[in-house]
Amino acid sequence: MALREITVPPEDIGAASRIVVRNKISLANYLPVRQRPVLERIPGVEAVTPFSWYGGKFRDEQATLFAQFAIDPQQFFKVMGEAKVPPDQLEAFLKDQTSCIIGKITAEKYHIKVGDRLPFTGTIWPCDLTLKVAGIYEGSIDDRNLFFHHKYLDEASGSSGQVGTWWVKASNLDDMSQLCSRIDKAFANTSAEVRAETERAFQMSMVSMWGNIKILVRSICSVVVFTLVLVSASTMSMAIRERFRELAVLKALGFRRRELFAAILAESFGLAMFGALLGIGGAWWVYTYISIAKMTNGIFITFEVTPAIIGRACLVAVVLGIVASIAPAISVARMSVVEGLKTLD
Repeated sequence: MALREITVPPEDIGAASRIVVRNKISLANYLPVRQRPVLERIPGVEAVTPFSWYGGKFRDEQATLFAQFAIDPQQFFKVMGEAKVPPDQLEAFLKDQTSCIIGKITAEKYHIKVGDRLPFTGTIWPCDLTLKVAGIYEGSIDDRNLFFHHKYLDEASGSSGQVGTWWVKASNLDDMSQLCSRIDKAFANTSAEVRAETERAFQMSMVSMWGNIKILVRSICSVVVFTLVLVSASTMSMAIRERFRELAVLKALGFRRRELFAAILAESFGLAMFGALLGIGGAWWVYTYISIAKMTNGIFITFEVTPAIIGRACLVAVVLGIVASIAPAISVARMSVVEGLKTLD
């Protein structure tokens, strides 16, 4: 599940209609604000907002786990329609240039209320900010972030005229690929060429910066599964060894090797599947009724027990059940009736 959440980030309802426009050279290179009128005139563009990551440290924290973004408050809710703010709080946010809105998860974590003032120390932008909480939003896939006026960032930093990225709302879902191409062409051969991509493509490009995380996670999972095989085989061997006498009696009564192996396999398989049902059921309950965002301090937004994950878990349980029964079955096959009867005497 961790691999799925890392490599396949969750999406908002409106993510399919959003396009992220960033500098073609690097995400660290800023874009000029003069691009905005050009973007707004491109056919198929419904709304445009700057989206600049501030990256400040909150209070005295060494590492702040929620992001802060400078945006255009007038256009933001057209682009990010899933984020809901009470009307009175939204009005206060629009009127006060030094105000901000913050996600419900972060507000609950830090016990932040409307009217509180939040101090931030700049790490990327050369300015410190104090933001007044005008509202608390919820309803998006990630109710952790903080959003504030881009004009306030421009004035505080003294570097107006630059933005981190542009976020664009497309008016037609069927026109997404063509719209991305039109945006790229609009700024081709300029001093700030851009790369326009859907929000999903942008998310996946961010994931790729982690390096080959799949190999790391799969290596850890392989070690865990190998350890489970050893533990399961040891447990089954001990269980069968304690019943050597009973198995010897069955041999004496005429039970053949394949019948004894079937009995051992059924026991091993049954225990493995029972463990799989407990694990799958427990995981489904935990990730359905308990907030994974709170459990992981916001590292993961959601965990979802999908049919594919359930299938893989059952497959691993089947393999464990079969492999764990092999060594005990071989021991029973080699055991003579006399040796088995003497075992526990």
